[in-house]
This record gives sequence, C-alpha cells and structure tokens, in this order.
Amino acid sequence: MPGFVLDIKGLETQFKTPDGVVHAVNGVSFGLKEGETLGVVGESGCGKSVTMLSALRLIPSPPGKVTAGEAWFAGRDLLKMSNEEIRQVRGAQIGMVFQDPMTSLNPVLTIGRQLEEPLMLHVGMTKSQASDRAAELLSIVGIPNAKDRLKDYPHQYSGGMRQRVMIAMALACSPQVLIADEPTTALDVTIQAQIVELVKRLRDEIGMSIIWITHDLGIVAGLAHRVIVMYGGYIIEEAMINELFANPKHPYTIGLLGSLPRVDGRENSRLISIEGQPPVLYQKPQACPFAPRCKWVMEKCWQANPALETASVDHRVACWVDVATGRPRA
Repeated sequence: MPGFVLDIKGLETQFKTPDGVVHAVNGVSFGLKEGETLGVVGESGCGKSVTMLSALRLIPSPPGKVTAGEAWFAGRDLLKMSNEEIRQVRGAQIGMVFQDPMTSLNPVLTIGRQLEEPLMLHVGMTKSQASDRAAELLSIVGIPNAKDRLKDYPHQYSGGMRQRVMIAMALACSPQVLIADEPTTALDVTIQAQIVELVKRLRDEIGMSIIWITHDLGIVAGLAHRVIVMYGGYIIEEAMINELFANPKHPYTIGLLGSLPRVDGRENSRLISIEGQPPVLYQKPQACPFAPRCKWVMEKCWQANPALETASVDHRVACWVDVATGRPRA
C-alpha cells in the first residue's frame, strides 16, 4: 500500500524448544506510515519484540525461524535480502533501541568507539569526523560534557544515560525508521519522561517513523498516533490512539486499560486485573487465544479464531463479541 515506510505481511515466527515448537508470531500484518509513531502493546510473551526482531532478521537461528511472511522496506523484502544487504539497512536506514542498555553496549569498548563505528561503516566518515559527530549526538540526547564523556566506558554511565547513548547510536545515521523495544522499562519515572520527550522532539526534528514497543499504555498515550494490541502472537486490535482509549473493542484491551490507574478523578474504582495466564503456544490456536481469560466468551470463541476485521473507520478488531452489547458481532 502506498504511504507505508515499512509494510509487514503475514509474518510467522517459531522457536524450537525441548518441549516442542513455540508459535511466537502467527500471521502478523501491519504498515508504518511516514512520520508516524506506532505503539505496539501487550503483556510479556505476546510476540511484540519477536515481530520486530524477525523483520530485521535478528532472531537467533537456531532456535528461532521466520517461517512465513514479508517485510517490505524501500521497495524490497527484508526477509529475502542477503546478509550483506540487510547489514546495510540495519543501523543506516532502520535504527533499533534494545530493551537493556547494559547488555546492548559492549562493556570493554568506550562509548566513543561504539558511536563512531556505525558512522565510519555506514556513512564513510573519517575517525575525526565520526568523533565530532559522536560528541554532537551525545549533546543532542542531553548528555553534558559530551566530548569528554566519549572516553568513558558503559559502566561509568547511569541507566538513563546508557539508554540515551543507545538512542544516540540508533539515530547516528539518521534512519527513516526507529524501532524502540521497551526503551524505558528499567528506568525511573522522571527519566522515562525525559526519554519520551527526547524521542518526540527528535521525531519532529528529523521526521522519522517510530515503532514503540511497550506494555505501558500510559507512555503510548502521550507518544503514539496509532496503536496495535498483541496477544498470543496475533494482532487483536488496531486503532488510532484516541479511539482506542475512548472506545476499546476487544476484551483484552479493555482489561489492559482497566488495569491503568486513573488520575482524572472520574472513576474512584479499584484496578481491574485480567484473570489467568497468557498462553504457551506449542500449537497454533484454533480457537480465540484469549477465550480462557475472557468474561464475554461464547461457544463460537472455542471453535474458531476470529480474523482481524474492520469495526469502524481506522479501527480493526479480532473478536466474535460486540463488547458494547455483549452479543455476537454482526
């Protein structure tokens, strides 16, 4: 479809384990528009990170394998590129910020060396040019005395500063797309807010598209334009951010929103918890994967897995039940 910077179609990923094959991602399809921030939400193990790592061919193989699907970027399928071609895309055109900055940064190389390497590799800068640009990048992400800090090692930075370094590395080559995989999970709330503001500012200045993976709907509310909700390796709901918060149509999304503390004083009610456990997908679900935990469950939910279908303008949902009425969806 025109206007999509990144277009994922029918992506499926499996992992071989001693207990059997885990179907981690099951036919995920979505597009990322130019200049858009797309939030990807869901609890741990629902397939958020694996979907993005699969598209960038970063799944460890074995045990993981992308078994089906396409990932179109700049007119080419990332999944069919050679190793050399995909290396040219990663970092240069699609940047990624990983979950844990301490394990993502090399502990025995200086921050400067790690920032300079992609600039020399992808942009063809000399050592001194890359060093100047690295210092500039650290300044952009709000690290003081940037020139001096290039000589430091990762352990000399705090958690928040390491995450800023990861963002600087991801932005080094001015990518078209930035994929941020729960980049604020391990940080305290004030640093989280600073990182989110930083990414918003850089998005507006550089004009890049962002995929922000998180289980925190609060962060998504202030950052994303559109949200996809994942469960059991499937996309179960997709909508514009305001529409999703105002009018959630999937029981799982309603449960996620109900577990958010409210600060507007409108509802002085207890937080809702979603009963049960997420599924372990040794078989691809034939029924709705959320059925065992759903309070709206009907007979049909145990018999077939609903497809993701249009519920209203810019709003898609995979559910047999109309949660507004409690009746089967027309």
